[in-house]
Amino acid sequence: MHLRHLEVIDALLRTGTVNAAAEWLGLGPLEVESRLAETERDNGVLWFSRSRGRLQPTPDLLALQPHIQYVLGGLEPLRRQVEALREHQAPPLRLMCSEPLVAHLLAQSVAALRKRFPDVTCQLASDALPAMEHALLLHECDLALALEPAEHPHIHSTTLAVGKVHFLAPHGWLGPRQRHIGLAALAGQGMLGLQQPDGLAIALEQRLRKVAPAPRVRIRVQSYQWLRAMVEAGEGLALVDPFTAQAARASGLDVCPVSPAIDVPVYALTRHGQAPQGAAMRALLEIVTEKAGSAGN
Repeated sequence: MHLRHLEVIDALLRTGTVNAAAEWLGLGPLEVESRLAETERDNGVLWFSRSRGRLQPTPDLLALQPHIQYVLGGLEPLRRQVEALREHQAPPLRLMCSEPLVAHLLAQSVAALRKRFPDVTCQLASDALPAMEHALLLHECDLALALEPAEHPHIHSTTLAVGKVHFLAPHGWLGPRQRHIGLAALAGQGMLGLQQPDGLAIALEQRLRKVAPAPRVRIRVQSYQWLRAMVEAGEGLALVDPFTAQAARASGLDVCPVSPAIDVPVYALTRHGQAPQGAAMRALLEIVTEKAGSAGN
């Protein structure tokens, strides 16, 4: 199946009429009709049926729709790169981070970077450590930020800053002058946990198991943002990274560091043998290091 056929089918799926699809693609209606007829003839399959002036996708086409969207979606990075070359733009900075670092580290760091380099372009994403390592190895990412070091031997981990584990509780749970909390104070308490814990969460749960009686984890959620949301809802207590704690403090929760302190390093992940390239990337690392250090405690 030719790309021009996939584009016509996708436009018809999105719009439902030949005229709307033609406007979407910047073609004439007769050209859209011709391409549709051509692909149905070449493949021996009816992709659409007509009902009350609209095109209804057949079951065969609906089965193929995810694959069509996957192919067309995969072309978008190529198109953007060609457009950047045409406009003589530098390649975008392709950045990834762990979910807790999105709002209070990477997003703010990129905003600060663009004040210094207004023309820089970025591609930002968040994911778990294995996915970030995979993207780095496939050269789909230039820099990743994580709360745990890389496990793959071809990924290099550099410590940028070290923060502390913080405790979250509903407003009023801590004493008015309480500045720290020991894990022993959480004995028997209802805690919140992660469904798929990362290295930090695993280490914290191992420590909590040594408390007698051990805290009870009755609700597990997908992310640190969900941990904060459930604490706000009064459904339990949580131990989190300093960046989640920063957002929790701003939303009015009780927040304090754990004592004795538990370190939370922030790592920059890069491919082995590849130093950060370009003034913008080096400036970004400086900004991230500064912001991670100031927010980490």
